[in-house]
Amino acid sequence: MIYLLLFIQQLIASSTHLVADDITEKLHPIHVVLVRGIFTCAAFGLWFIIRRGTWKPVQRADLSLIMMLGLLNISINQIFFIWGVKYTTAPNASLAYALTPVFVVFLARLVYRQPVSMRKWIGVVTAITGAVIVLNERGLSVQADQTLGNIMVLCASMSWAAYTFYSSRLIERYGAIQAITLTFFSGLLLYIPMWLLMPVDASMDALAGAQASSTWFQLFYLGVVTSGVGYGLWYVALSKLPSSNVAVFNNLQPVLTSILALALFGLEPSSGYVVGGVIALIGVVITQRS
Repeated sequence: MIYLLLFIQQLIASSTHLVADDITEKLHPIHVVLVRGIFTCAAFGLWFIIRRGTWKPVQRADLSLIMMLGLLNISINQIFFIWGVKYTTAPNASLAYALTPVFVVFLARLVYRQPVSMRKWIGVVTAITGAVIVLNERGLSVQADQTLGNIMVLCASMSWAAYTFYSSRLIERYGAIQAITLTFFSGLLLYIPMWLLMPVDASMDALAGAQASSTWFQLFYLGVVTSGVGYGLWYVALSKLPSSNVAVFNNLQPVLTSILALALFGLEPSSGYVVGGVIALIGVVITQRS
């Protein structure tokens, strides 16, 4: 059951690349992150009202961890990802996130001195290899004018790895949904002053113009579906599996993003795409069995 939930989560996450790439053409990334965060907090706030009787009191000792995870989530991960996609391609962003399990494994090794089996390394490398093959078929690029965007999405991937790795303690104490709600509210609280102080002259006309309805729908989708439902499923998975085993599922994103592009735009999969997808899936399976 947990693997089905992770597959659904990755399907949702894969759609984020397509939606983010489109919406940043109409609205500046700093505004996208703000409104997305408001939608997410509204969704989790409603959940809190409905289930408030099951929530545990927050311990003062956990406040610094909650604030740190909030900072990693919105102010670092989301701003680097949304802004980075504006200056690079969706395949490049997918590749950056395919590296997430490597960062998680390194964190586990450095922080907790956890031994990493050769089988797990083989699984991670295999999954990344499959992702690279798929992304090469979809237009992976290292052009000079995309360097800034590539660096930003790589920073987003590293911050997501840290967010995934350090969330485990919070999930153990409060459960998946309460933990993620705490990180989103703290993250939005920290991001609003940054949003006010950012020296960016960016219009918000897209929220009131002729195309406002589609823009609001995309923001709702990013906030409630990809952040609310997607992050919630990710946290549920982290409550059941080691962070490195969960993170390796990110290597399915290039495959699933291509499937979505196929469904939405009628793009036919090449033989390289099929081979890469199978290799990525084999890598995920090896990691889960290690």
